[in-house]
Amino acid sequence: MPDGPDQPAQRDRLDPYERQSVRRTLGRFGWLRTEVLAGLVVALALIPEAIAFSIIAGVDPRVGLFASFTMAVTTAILGGRPAMISAATGAVALVIAPLSSSHGVDYLIAAVILAGVFQVILAVVGAARLMRFIPRQVMVGFVNALAILVFMAQVPELVGVPWLVYPVCLAGLLIVFLLPKLTTAVPAPLMAILVLTPLVVLMDWDIPTVGDRGELPEAIPVLFLPDVPLTWETFQVIAPFSLAMAVVGLLESLLTAKLVDDITDTRSNKTRESWAQGAANVVSGFLGGMGGCAVVGQTMMNVKASGARTRISTFCAGVFLMILVVLLGDVVAVIPMAVLVAIMVFVSWATFDWHSIRPSTLKRMPKSETTVMLVTVVGTVLTNNLAIGVGLGVLVAMVAFAHRVAHFVTVDRDVVEEGRVARYTVEGELFFASSNDLYTMFHYAADPNRVIIDMRASHVWDASTVAAIDSVTDKYESYGTVVEVHGLNEASRRMRERLSGTLGD
Repeated sequence: MPDGPDQPAQRDRLDPYERQSVRRTLGRFGWLRTEVLAGLVVALALIPEAIAFSIIAGVDPRVGLFASFTMAVTTAILGGRPAMISAATGAVALVIAPLSSSHGVDYLIAAVILAGVFQVILAVVGAARLMRFIPRQVMVGFVNALAILVFMAQVPELVGVPWLVYPVCLAGLLIVFLLPKLTTAVPAPLMAILVLTPLVVLMDWDIPTVGDRGELPEAIPVLFLPDVPLTWETFQVIAPFSLAMAVVGLLESLLTAKLVDDITDTRSNKTRESWAQGAANVVSGFLGGMGGCAVVGQTMMNVKASGARTRISTFCAGVFLMILVVLLGDVVAVIPMAVLVAIMVFVSWATFDWHSIRPSTLKRMPKSETTVMLVTVVGTVLTNNLAIGVGLGVLVAMVAFAHRVAHFVTVDRDVVEEGRVARYTVEGELFFASSNDLYTMFHYAADPNRVIIDMRASHVWDASTVAAIDSVTDKYESYGTVVEVHGLNEASRRMRERLSGTLGD
């Protein structure tokens, strides 16, 4: 029996992993319809963005469109995160634009292929595992910054345009916000396109359309071999751009994958996603595309606005993209940009974590955690680069954590055996931040001739701590005091034996 419009959502709550199954989705009409329609909506939204990113990178619009097609199809087959959308992105365009400007499109394509190779290597060495070190508040800041950037990207489409753009955009907003309250049988973004595009065409309103953003390709991509010399000099030219693209692309993709994990209550294979992104960039380069990574806005449109959950939607997005621009280019060209702006504004609103800025949340949250979120948001928005914002957020989180942990170490002094022995008990985790003050916590001149330092309740993590302990023992020895260090656990004892006396003054 076919699923009704509300059944997929209900099934999601019962078994989110089952809803990700391609085989089960193919056997249920309601689920399959959701995936296909979601892919169509995403394809329509990818077209103007791919063209815009091509312009940023300084290449023909076809290069961005071919990249979006190959990235989506390849990651749909190879990727580790079902329903995530990969395509040409602004982050990648910004990284490789200088190379395109200085050396031309062939060097750009060669850099894309090399970036894909670098991403595969990073996947093999386990770069995806570094995601565990990104704190939750950095993720919240990443999401909020993304929502702000998506919204800000729509503002130019509403400035200096005919006045008819505003009622069309408003109508689109009403459809995408209100229709889901009535029915989910058809994705609201698709309905906005289907209703408002014929209206604008029939009324002959002269407002900006997708076709105004650039010429659409008339054929599918074919094998492209970049015309660059295979020399060490070429590698030196493209390698810095390729490495930057690989790191930025992986970071944005893995953060997006984690975001989708949270939304769908499922886990994904980040290592598989890493090498799949690399393989997709290699394929994109050899088909004349500019490469890319996960597209957070379109991913949210696919997963959150349209309810997609499987690889089918990602695959359909890529296939529909090529069909639309090659076979139905004239139809796609008349879609009003105002409608796509309305859809992206809705995506921005749905993506933003409104709970994170409620007064009640901010009141309960430690100030350091709020600071981490704000630094991530501000850093991302000011630089227009998610990688920089996330890097700043992680750095602030590390500093805040080190500052907190540094105060968890205590040193208690007790004079025993009728004043002949001073016993110090050290408690806490000892590393560079917490052990720097260790030297100042002892009474060197006032202590008797024998001192015992009990470290059963502590752990030595680094060379800085070993150096601090050496400084304490050396200071006591300068007073002629016998000092004994007791209770080190096995790992701490081995570290001290290996490093003690070798770290200099």
